[in-house]
Amino acid sequence: MSETAAWAALPAAVAVTFLWRALGVAISGRINPDSDVFLWVKCVAYAMLAGLVSRMLFLPSGALATSEIWIRLVAIGVGLAICFALRRNLLIGVLAGVAAFLALQYFFASD
Repeated sequence: MSETAAWAALPAAVAVTFLWRALGVAISGRINPDSDVFLWVKCVAYAMLAGLVSRMLFLPSGALATSEIWIRLVAIGVGLAICFALRRNLLIGVLAGVAAFLALQYFFASD
């Protein structure tokens, strides 16, 4: 694709993006967030997140595969403990888990 064609496609991509956003804004007032459909979507989202975290924990790829499993398990435990100790503050829990992983990897990695 030439540079001219890419620049010509940009307005179309922007229009399509804003079309879906405008549609979302238009129908968002009519959606009941406590409906069965949204409960199902919420459950599917949590299941996908749990699957991705489990895969990263037990079947890591890339640089994460070089870390030992006990380091990953302890880091997840620290992150969960901090998250629940601070009234389910997900951001602080994730940051604590990452910090624990980095510290454990730095001090106990066999390489």
